Amino acid sequence: MTTKISYAMACLLGAAMIFLGARFFFAPDAATAGFGIHYNAGGDHSFHYIKGIRDIFSGILLCGFVLLKQRQAVGVTLLAGTIIPVNDMLVVLSKPYNSVMQAMPHIIAILICAVFGLLLSIAKPGKATL
Repeated sequence: MTTKISYAMACLLGAAMIFLGARFFFAPDAATAGFGIHYNAGGDHSFHYIKGIRDIFSGILLCGFVLLKQRQAVGVTLLAGTIIPVNDMLVVLSKPYNSVMQAMPHIIAILICAVFGLLLSIAKPGKATL
């Protein structure tokens, strides 16, 4: 049961990553503000597209591992991927105009990645169905 819940959370996280990445393509200014930083692109959204495609790739990778039932790969990806929201949180908190509230989505992502990554990494192989 824990493995099924962990798979579901990983898949939701992957779908959220795809959504957030796509947002950087289709609404770059809103995506940057939602991320928790102010960025004046001056009409050049190259940074947004670079960030967006990386988020989309991460989401596809995570969802792909879930769909292929690669329990350890999902767990390791989540655990290693924890470095991303940790870094994002530090960037957001380094800005004088932000508080913990702007970092909260990143903190939640850290907890999700760490907890479910650990659960999937240490779970015993079994017949987990989606």
